[in-house]
Amino acid sequence: MPKASAPNTLDRRTILSTAAVAATSASLGVMPRAAAAPEPRKSWAARPPDGFVRMSMPGKVVKVTQPGSLQKNGVYPEPRAARTMLARAMSELTGKASLRDAFAMFIHPDDVVAIKVNGIAGKKTMKMASNKELVVEIVKAVMMVGVPAENITIFEQYRDFLFATRCITDKAELTPAPELPAGVKTAVHLNTDAEMDHITVGAIPTKFVAPFTRATAVINVPQLKDHAICGYTGALKNITHGATINPQHFHAHGASPQIAHLYAQDVVKSRVHLHIKDAYQVIYDGGPIDKLAHRRIPYESIYISTDPVALDVIGWQVVEELRKKNGLPTLEAAGREPTYLRIAGQLGLGVFDDQQIDLREVKI
Repeated sequence: MPKASAPNTLDRRTILSTAAVAATSASLGVMPRAAAAPEPRKSWAARPPDGFVRMSMPGKVVKVTQPGSLQKNGVYPEPRAARTMLARAMSELTGKASLRDAFAMFIHPDDVVAIKVNGIAGKKTMKMASNKELVVEIVKAVMMVGVPAENITIFEQYRDFLFATRCITDKAELTPAPELPAGVKTAVHLNTDAEMDHITVGAIPTKFVAPFTRATAVINVPQLKDHAICGYTGALKNITHGATINPQHFHAHGASPQIAHLYAQDVVKSRVHLHIKDAYQVIYDGGPIDKLAHRRIPYESIYISTDPVALDVIGWQVVEELRKKNGLPTLEAAGREPTYLRIAGQLGLGVFDDQQIDLREVKI
């Protein structure tokens, strides 16, 4: 067995010597200099405008479905349908009659707003992404609250991802689509554009990107789809892996618990308060890239919540139901159960227990 360590004692000579040094220093008016306190680390948490408190409704999810909402191509939503569905969903979530009043529960006129879209699935097919028609209506609603167009940025990770949303007309200049109000900005971060200090998450240093950290409020516009690594991807992962400089370093073990731990950072929790999930189409296998056309189906829905965990639990259930209907194994049986969602619930990021989730479904 290891030897027991000797008692931590000082002999009489050491004590007397130390006392003598202290006495001499005092007589000369010199006191030992205390170690300098480390400078406080800068916080990258966002501060809302003075006196403004954003609405939070843990566990509440609203789903609005409108059959016939897609254009003749069967892929993109009709602009009028996107407008109607967004207004109804926001009203059901907040209890406010107007779209302006509903968005005012989350956005203040003094906010700098970033809208994180998701276009990875459609980077080649242009058939699966956060749809321009929905994003345009979100932008208009934010401007109704009083936010100038110049204070709104739509951003993605890569040029082809943003192009797939059709929110830009070219990949070089990132020219905003003509349907967007003049002055609205578009950006890609390329996993390099970051201004914040490094933070360490699970022993891995990372940064959240500048289009994210420059905003005081972020609206998350993810999709609902299967993911080859973590089983299901939606609200949480669109932020944790779509707004950091090194997402590839957080995919081990099915990205669990990394997704939960990344989202638990104050830089995220202080900014993202509204999630508007584009589910006009759903990929239930072979994701996140749209490469199996027969595994992508029209779904003609949007989901809205302030709770990313509850929202993703509901999305996970949709994927499981579609897999079962089409004779595919569960994500657990396929070795891809999204266990990060349970951990996110344990960290207090939202409601994981589906018995505690209040899902309100509306059909127009």
